[in-house]
Amino acid sequence: MAATSLASQAFLRRGIQSFAFSHSIDIAKKLSHFRTFPLTAPLSSSALGICNSVQIVKGGIDVSLKGARDTETLEEIKRIVQMADRALLRREVLHTDFLTPPVLSESMSVLAKLNEIKAVAQGGYPEAERCRLSVGHPDVFTSDLDNVAALSISGKFEYEPCSHGDFLGAILNTGIVRDKLGDIILQGEKGAQVLVDPELADFLISSLNKVRYVSVTCKKIPLVDIEYEPPRTKSLKTVEASLRLDAIASAGFKISRSKMAGYISDGDVRVNWSTVTKNNTTIKTGDIISVSGRGRLKVGEINTTKKGKFAVELFRYL
Repeated sequence: MAATSLASQAFLRRGIQSFAFSHSIDIAKKLSHFRTFPLTAPLSSSALGICNSVQIVKGGIDVSLKGARDTETLEEIKRIVQMADRALLRREVLHTDFLTPPVLSESMSVLAKLNEIKAVAQGGYPEAERCRLSVGHPDVFTSDLDNVAALSISGKFEYEPCSHGDFLGAILNTGIVRDKLGDIILQGEKGAQVLVDPELADFLISSLNKVRYVSVTCKKIPLVDIEYEPPRTKSLKTVEASLRLDAIASAGFKISRSKMAGYISDGDVRVNWSTVTKNNTTIKTGDIISVSGRGRLKVGEINTTKKGKFAVELFRYL
């Protein structure tokens, strides 16, 4: 085996003998149209209750993730970690397809244990939910990754309003798979803007002719021309005896604590896009809490009162 390969594997063995997922990554933080995450965030398994292990095997990293609810998500994370291993050994930058927020968040937590790996998530605009992840050694990264393309889809939508599902269905009918698509931004009568893998941009331009019954024109646009509105929020404050998930979420969504406990135990509550089933999970500033059918909220500043309680600022997404 080559000396460089042995050295890399020895580093990985020391760096990731054990790791745990964390819900501490706020994937809404970015610079410009891409987001670079620091890979030094502390990790904790308390929020998810997942037993994880990583070991080096011949040919790369073998990831064993036990006790998780979503096997498909964990398999995708395993592939991303293995891709990071290849990128490190080859000293090149490799890219994923567009990832969902849970996969992106948890993958970043795992990659945080690989000190020589740089990871950049790019979705095309600051509020993007679906992003591509680029991983590699910091020395081989360039400032312009250019791994997301933006397209404008226009037509006479004033006579035939179309939904997100209409645009998505029309694009998938061309043969493009969902993983190659990022966010779809609706623009009302103007149509929509879509983020896509650059390698498929020309194909989509030539193949997409209709959305529902509306004839459309599709063209490339610069990422800086993407039109989006930051999400509207309503702020509220609450004072709680603890920072338990059931307490903070019940206050934010204005439902009883016992009912919120039921949502949590049923697996209907996510913290930073990861399902959490423990009522006593500790919440911190920056966390995103979502409840199926209820929406989501973000935890703002947390201060301790003179009586030892917690004054928490919450932002409810409208």
